[in-house]
Amino acid sequence: MERKKIAIVGVGLIGGSLAIQLHEKKLSSRLIGVDNNPEHAEKAMQLELVDEIMSLDEAIAASDVVVLSIPVDNMVSLLPAVMDKIDRQMVVDLGSTKSLLVDVIKDHPKRGRFCATHPMWGTEYSGPAAAVKGAYENKAVIICNAAQTDPDVLGWVRHMFGKIGMRQLEMDAQAHDLHAAYVSHISHITSFALANTVLQKEKEENAIFELASAGFESTVRLAKSNPAMWVPIFLQNKVNILDVLNEHIEQLKKFRDCIRDDKTGELRTLIEDANKIRRIIK
Repeated sequence: MERKKIAIVGVGLIGGSLAIQLHEKKLSSRLIGVDNNPEHAEKAMQLELVDEIMSLDEAIAASDVVVLSIPVDNMVSLLPAVMDKIDRQMVVDLGSTKSLLVDVIKDHPKRGRFCATHPMWGTEYSGPAAAVKGAYENKAVIICNAAQTDPDVLGWVRHMFGKIGMRQLEMDAQAHDLHAAYVSHISHITSFALANTVLQKEKEENAIFELASAGFESTVRLAKSNPAMWVPIFLQNKVNILDVLNEHIEQLKKFRDCIRDDKTGELRTLIEDANKIRRIIK
């Protein structure tokens, strides 16, 4: 399959990491960056993540593929405008929520030129300097509502993700958002909440720094994530997130009650039930 001229809109952690692998796997003949943050645009050029920086309109006209890697609230407003401007270009998004996005262009005459995807990878950092080599290898990517995407677009997207080493799954957008709430979004909320709890109760920052164990660090690592990315995700997927969050709160209450009432056996059972996750995650 021939190389493509690819425009990446949002050359931060996700888009920048993809750019590295598009270049390394010889998927791109030309990488064009689009970013409304001038410092990010300049940094992306300095790091050679892209070959050049253009405006959105210039990038669409010059590219074969447009990759959208921006916060999901901006994605919902930008995608229809991008679809209006394309001819036969392919448009791919990398967002963490899908239902609202696919719904906003469901009746667009060029709907088939769009492929909704979610690579299941990220870190707590942001910006072009956070881009990671080999980030997507051996990770899962969800392709949503594939039947609504033109065969040539779907074929290229599958080829791209295969070349960068991703495991590909297909889901309906609503199913994706439900499962993402369970395995991704709740983890971030828990991390944010735990960080706030510790900061509220432990007033000695030096004590946190000196005593924090590896377990604490891994649990609150996600609390360093960018609110510009996560606030829109939480609000767009709030129905599913509220469902899982209510269940999480009930589970916390069970632990609280067992500890408060010295229920040794029930507390042990709660932990043993949690240990069953070993069957799924080694």
